[in-house]
Order: sequence, then structure tokens, then C-alpha cells
Amino acid sequence: MGRLTSHSSVSKMNKHLNIKGKLLSTQRPLIMGILNITPDSFFDGGKYEYTTEIQKRVREIVDEGADIIDIGAYSSRPGAVDISEEEEWNRLKRGLDVIFEEYDDAIVSVDTFRSGIATRAIEAGAAIINDISGGDLDKDMFQTIAQLNVPYIVMHMQGTPQTMQDNPSYNNTISEIIFDLSKKIDTLRQYGVKDIIIDPGFGFGKLPNDNYSILNNLEKFTIFELPILVGLSRKSMIYKTIDSTPDNSLNGTTVLNALALAKGANILRVHDVREAVECVKLYERCYHS
Repeated sequence: MGRLTSHSSVSKMNKHLNIKGKLLSTQRPLIMGILNITPDSFFDGGKYEYTTEIQKRVREIVDEGADIIDIGAYSSRPGAVDISEEEEWNRLKRGLDVIFEEYDDAIVSVDTFRSGIATRAIEAGAAIINDISGGDLDKDMFQTIAQLNVPYIVMHMQGTPQTMQDNPSYNNTISEIIFDLSKKIDTLRQYGVKDIIIDPGFGFGKLPNDNYSILNNLEKFTIFELPILVGLSRKSMIYKTIDSTPDNSLNGTTVLNALALAKGANILRVHDVREAVECVKLYERCYHS
């Protein structure tokens, strides 16, 4: 059982994640490919409900060069319908079974805010838990992560997926998000969680101006000296700005991903893996040649 112990909330930058006893470096930006086993996600909902479709998507993610597969079975789009834990697990298990049948050494992140799902997913072979609520929707999540001893992505969200876009407001967007994350990081450290990744939560309880303020100030999140994940892929902050649709917002996604890398992002969570890999290669050629 995880126990609370005193620990500073900020430590020297950890440039490696412990993935089942092996170290994964974040010195080179990593690509996390999205696999949604949901009928109602905002971009690819319903595309990967059957085994053959999941297999094809998994192979695509791996072949195009992703470092991590991020699988989710609970839609977190604004206004998403709530589902039971058992339904989430049934969807998720089907996807996990396909992944590990194809690639037994795949690094898999599971997108869930439920500690029970986190436990079952890690037992099934997953390596990372990606929690959109940063522990707010399940009081047992932090202790569970400590017990599981796995990397944890703590994201900022105002509200729930059902309510988060119902007039979100901030007095100071950046300061409030940093303050919220700092409290959670401190608590995680006290429980003994070693590998923490932060996600400012683009589009989760934020208006367009909030999202662009976060991107414009992303370097301020390096104060935590922890890996930073950004999830900008095909979101409304892109397609509404350019008067387009999710289907036609790949170019905008690549532009913002490049800006995020230049401002300190360590992990890009994306639908389009090949383009993100190319983005990282060009970024590295520009800044590390």
C-alpha cells in the first residue's frame, strides 16, 4: 500500500521513465499514437470497434513509428455519455488483447480515470496510466498508482467530460493550472510515485483563448522538471480557428505540435503518427544539429 512520506514537489528533471524495469528516455520527444475503442470520440469514434479494425490501427501506429500506444475506452469529448466501469473494461480488454497478440513488447498507455480499470489494465500488460482528471474523479487513483509503481500522466481538467465546456473560467489560466498540478504532484510524490508526466489539458475545461495561452506559455510548465505531454491533435482549438473540421485539421495540428516542441513538450499525443514523427525529426534537425 502506498504511504504518505515527505518529499519536495520538484526534483531534478527525470529524463527517463521506468517501463517494466526498462528505461525509456524522454530526451528525444516521444510519439504517443491514439487508439480509441469508443463509438463516440470526437474524431475517430466508432472506427475501431471490431478486432480486424483494431488490428489494422495498431499495426499502423507501430509501423509509422510511435513509441507508445495510448488506448482509451471511455470517450472524453465534451458532453460525452457516461458509461459503466464494466463496459469500459470490456471495450478496453478487447483492444489490449489485440495489441499484445500483435506486439507483446508494445509500450501501452491506458487512458482512464478509474483506479479499478488502471489496476486491471496494468495486470493485463499496460505500462502507463493516462488520467484526464488528474485524480479528481477517483479518490483512490493516486494510491493505486503508487501500489502499481507505474508512470502516471496527471492532466488538468476543469469539471468532468460531461460538464467541462459549460462555461469554464479562470482568473489567471496559467497560474491556476500550475497551482493545481503542483498540489497533485506533491501528493503523488508523498505517496511515493516516481514517474510523473504532466499534461496541461488542452480542450479540457478551457476556452480557445485559454488553450492558446497555455501553448504560448508552455515553457512555464518546465518549472516542474517533469516530462510534458501535449494533446492537440485535431482539436476544436485548431479546426474552429481555421474554419475547418477535425478531418481537415492535420496541417494545423502539425503546426501547433512544432510550436509545442519548441516550447518544451516531451510527448506528442496524436492521431496521425507518421506526420508527428516527421515533425520531431525536423525539430531535432533544426535545434540539435
